[in-house]
Formats: sequence, structure tokens, C-alpha cells
Amino acid sequence: MPPHLPPATLRLRIDRQALAANWRALDRLSGKARAGAAVKADCYGVGVIHALPALLEAGARDFFVAHWSEVADVLAHVPGAQISVLHGVTSGAEAAYALATGVRPVINSLQQAAIWRAAGGGLCDLMVDTGINRLGVSLAELGDPLVKQLSVHTLLSHLASADEDSALNAVQLERTRQAAAAVAHQRLSLANSAGIALGADYAFDLTRPGLALYGGIARSELADHIRQVVFPQAMVIQRRRIGAGESVGYNATFTAAADMETATVSIGYADGFLRCRGAGAALQHCGQNLPVRGRVSMDMVVVDCTAYATLSVGDFVDIPFDLPNVAQSSGMSQYELLTTLGKRFSRIS
Repeated sequence: MPPHLPPATLRLRIDRQALAANWRALDRLSGKARAGAAVKADCYGVGVIHALPALLEAGARDFFVAHWSEVADVLAHVPGAQISVLHGVTSGAEAAYALATGVRPVINSLQQAAIWRAAGGGLCDLMVDTGINRLGVSLAELGDPLVKQLSVHTLLSHLASADEDSALNAVQLERTRQAAAAVAHQRLSLANSAGIALGADYAFDLTRPGLALYGGIARSELADHIRQVVFPQAMVIQRRRIGAGESVGYNATFTAAADMETATVSIGYADGFLRCRGAGAALQHCGQNLPVRGRVSMDMVVVDCTAYATLSVGDFVDIPFDLPNVAQSSGMSQYELLTTLGKRFSRIS
């Protein structure tokens, strides 16, 4: 038998109750519509095995992934009929997999519609591009026989600027209504997390929150409804004293003005703590700031712990992860902060 692996020096506490509460809040804010859940990118970095049970317990029944490679992990928790794959079918192999598992592809083009029909077809979802110009058939293509022959379960579109007070939101809303009038469907879906905050007109039958489920604040209207879900911590792996005039880290970007105590902490840009998060930032211990000194390395960061004589090797420090605030200070988006969380974290829920 191999030896037992020692405990990880990075841990990520996941508040399942907060995650469930976030879904219930978004479902309530969706009005007459039902809230689904975007669970792509391993539930935005939180982890399918941790997030899916909480979402199911809260009441979620519609789940969206992007890649076919993400399907198996979600299938372990829910039947295929509850899963939609946003990238659709680009090959016969993907279509065959969809038919075998019962997962619905989201058809995004006439070419995908042809692939789906050639494979035998069946129930699918259909994405209509109403202004984001990524994936989706155009309004002009909705009359094509390939589209008319589809058996559409959910007709979707995606808002480009829902996190802003943009005129494009109303334009996309009207175009979605036009699409709904042109294509037979069972359900209609437009709003993402930010779209839910735009009001009942955008909700239709099904909303598709993602970011807000995991603690992100897509619009200020959601701030009082969304709770933090992810709480990262990292272990101190060395404490040392450096003298005045000594520098810290690559390229000597920080020089001590006086003698000081530093702690080297086991987190770096390979764990999602990118260099843009280091400058002017601080980690925390018992609610007190530990200012970051020098450049963030791949696997470690150095903090000033002069004021904390009791901080020792083996202690864990908190990595601030209030998503709106960290996004503002780092220049990263809330989506990037979540999805760049590294695999070296021991996820605990």
C-alpha cells in the first residue's frame, strides 16, 4: 500500500448552505420562471462533487455545461435529460454520445442542426444569437427547414451586457421574443445571473444563473441576496527575519526599509493567485492584514508578519475572496477569480 498523503497546504472551504441559499434566492428572483444552474468549468472552479448535491437539495433540476468532457461528472448526479451542452454537436461522435446518454445538445448553427438530424435527432435545445455574436443561429436562419425540423425543448439566447445598463439588453429582449414567435419550443430562456436582476420581462420560463450561484455579484441589485461560497486558505511554510535593505522575491521589487519578519505562504499563480492580485494586497490572519511583499511566485507568496509574533509554520492564513472587492482591486473578473482556482486546493465542504 502507498503511504498516506500528508494534508494539503492549500484548502478551499465550500459553504454548501450558502450555495443552496444563493440558488433559492435566484429562483425566487426569477419570478414565475424556474432557475437552472450553469455547472460548466467544474461548477466555476468550486467542484461538481461539492456543488451538485447542494444545488439538487436546493431544488435545481436544469444544468448547463459547455464541453462534452464535462458531462460524465454531472451524469454521476443527475440523469441526462436534465443536462444541456452549450457547445452543441460538432461531429457525429458527439451526437452519438448525446443520444446514448440522453443529454440535450444546444444546437448553434445550421451545420449542427444537420449533424443532429443525420444522427437520428431527437429532443434538443436551440441557441439563437440576438446580439452577442458568439454561438447561435441568426434570426434570419430560423425559417430554414433544418431548424423547422428540430424538436426544440428549450429555446435559448444569451445576453451580452446584462451586467450594465445597456440599450443592447432591450434589443436582445425584443429579438428573443421574435425568435420565440418563429420557432416551436417548450421553454424559453434568456437571463443569466445579471439578467435575473433586469426584471421579470427577461426571465421567461427558465433562467440560467452561474456566477451568482458561487458568490459573484453580477449586478448591485443582487448584493443583498448572494452569499460568499468559497473561502481559500494557505499554510505558512517558513517564517524568517530580514534586515533593512534586503529585498524580497523575483526582480527585487520590494526592499525592506527596516528589519522585519516575513512569512512564506504556500500559494502562487499556479493556484489562481495571479501576480495582479499581489501588488498592494494582503492575506489575513485572525482578521488582521498580512501585506504581500514582492512578486507572487508560481507556488508561494511572501507577507509581512512583523506585527504577529505568534504566526508560525503550519498555521493557515485566509486568502480574501469577496469576489466583487477582489475583482476591483486586482483587475480580474469575478469569473476569472473563480475559474482559476487551482487543483492543488483540498476542497472541503
